[in-house]
Amino acid sequence: MDQIFGNLGLLFQFPVVNLKIVIDGVMIGALFALAAYGLALVWGVMNVKNLAQGDFVIAGGYVSWWLVQQGIHPLLGVPAAFVVMAGIGWIAYKLVITRVIERDLFTSLLATFGLAIMMAQILNLMFGSDTQSVDLGYDTLYFADGLIDVPIAKLIGVLMAGALAAAVILFMKNSRMGQAIRATSQDARAARVLGIDTEKVYAFTFSLNAAICGAAGAIIVMVWVIQPFYGITHSIRAFVIVTAAGLGNLPGVIAAGLGIGALEQYGAHIFGIGYQQAIAVMLLLLVLFIRLLQQMRHRQVLK
Repeated sequence: MDQIFGNLGLLFQFPVVNLKIVIDGVMIGALFALAAYGLALVWGVMNVKNLAQGDFVIAGGYVSWWLVQQGIHPLLGVPAAFVVMAGIGWIAYKLVITRVIERDLFTSLLATFGLAIMMAQILNLMFGSDTQSVDLGYDTLYFADGLIDVPIAKLIGVLMAGALAAAVILFMKNSRMGQAIRATSQDARAARVLGIDTEKVYAFTFSLNAAICGAAGAIIVMVWVIQPFYGITHSIRAFVIVTAAGLGNLPGVIAAGLGIGALEQYGAHIFGIGYQQAIAVMLLLLVLFIRLLQQMRHRQVLK
């Protein structure tokens, strides 16, 4: 308890520490938001709550890490992970997801939970259970007499995440497939009547989600660490962000991602790094409780 009060005291004694925590949180939160946007796509278009979301992120990180071991530059691992995970996402859709789209919530949760377990075990068998990361070898920028440090690798990661998010937004707005995805998310039955192949839209949407997660994982391995069983924490974060922001609310997804990143960094500073993952779980429970209260408040009695 004394250590917690001491860490809190540092925030007031040295206000610049708050700026450092916020900067770190925003940089990590940008990657959380990227993966959450993929979940929002799948959830909104297919009504599938993908519990394997975080495992796609970790798998993308391992694709990049493996390529680095083969002598490929880490930055090239981002587009490579995007392409590889798009293929894996298409396979997962054909084998698992296509069977649960029209089923109830419990069935989709159970199926994607099984997919998450299988992916984690495969990654564990292939790469082992040790944590892995990739060192870009770039320097660190220092500000405020060295009290604030910004690794160039993290800065590059944020810029790449922003570029990918912008590219996805432009694709969704300007391409025919993007228009088909938006039409299917609004009313799948009407989209079929208009001649849209919703089966192709579903397969593409899930593949795109896996690709986005793969790119996010390739960036995360450059600025953080990955491990086969870390997927669940990324899944929880994605669910917190989408639940808090709402489906189809891209600015809300970005804001929620940045906010959760900052809150986790504050929690790690105050309570210790070991509680960082627990904070994500607590945030999920809090968001679900608030949503429940909102639904109860708007619930009306039928007469």
